[in-house]
Amino acid sequence: MADPESGARTAEELEAARKLFAGPCDFVAGAASFESLPAIALPEVAFAGRSNVGKSSLVNALTGRRSLARTSSNPGHTQQINFFDLGGRMFLVDLPGYGFARVSRSLKESWQDLAAAYLRGRPTLKRVCLLIDARHGVKDADRETMKNLDRAAVSYQLVLTKADHLKPAEIARAVTAAEAVAREYGAAHPRALATSSEAGSGIAELRAEIASVAEA
Repeated sequence: MADPESGARTAEELEAARKLFAGPCDFVAGAASFESLPAIALPEVAFAGRSNVGKSSLVNALTGRRSLARTSSNPGHTQQINFFDLGGRMFLVDLPGYGFARVSRSLKESWQDLAAAYLRGRPTLKRVCLLIDARHGVKDADRETMKNLDRAAVSYQLVLTKADHLKPAEIARAVTAAEAVAREYGAAHPRALATSSEAGSGIAELRAEIASVAEA
């Protein structure tokens, strides 16, 4: 079991999670409306964050695939809620980003409405990984999302991305700062995780965290 004080995972937990994420993972549905969401079937862990935070890259890194979730140099590439079946054990859910997407205001609002409806009405949603750029920390738009998750009573965890751009001491400070913000919100998990899709750091720990959530 994980150390309750440090949150560290055992070698057995890390290996079990590695095997889970190394197994089959298939795109099963892309929902552009609440009515088109797939039937409730498996536990779900969703990924949310600003449009340029690297959600799709993180999903690809977790599953060890280059193009499972489509990535783009243009923020806002994910324009629907994408569901991926991880070995018949759980769904990984890639939500539309918020913030910098170069689209019309009406389209942004429709994405936000869809994401909000999903978060409120999905009883199998076990946790949201709220991605934060490690270089910039929690922004106002992230805090607004945290407030919405609190209102929806959805458990979520701050996951720092692009940690390879920081030095080790800077990563530690970024994690400490994120955890201080998390303590301000009732539904936030107290522990933040630092990751890098490019370097692979923190990926094994996040896999184990997600696997434990699905099995809880």
